[in-house]
Amino acid sequence: MHIKWIRARRLRNEGTDAERRLWQHLRHRQLAGHKFRRQYPLAGYIVDFVCVPARLVVELDGGQHLDAIDYDRRRTEILEREGYRVLRFWNDDVLLRTDDVVGKIFRVLEERSRA
Repeated sequence: MHIKWIRARRLRNEGTDAERRLWQHLRHRQLAGHKFRRQYPLAGYIVDFVCVPARLVVELDGGQHLDAIDYDRRRTEILEREGYRVLRFWNDDVLLRTDDVVGKIFRVLEERSRA
């Protein structure tokens, strides 16, 4: 098995509280019937969540991302070049304003399905 897939499986099993909370809203096609995958290898990275048909990536950032701003910017550029829209949310936003985060994801999914 490829090392990225092994690492992705480990990340799925060790998700943060914010990842687990958001996954409860994205799994089983709960969001307008869109299928999401979590901790999924894509364009040389492992993204937190992706809806491949809608070409939408959702990334959750914790405090460690304050030290990785350039890395995250480059990663977003590469994913966008592959045709994906990247949404980033702070873990605190997911935990404290879950409905707002899910609502934003839903609006972007609707925009992308109309395009």
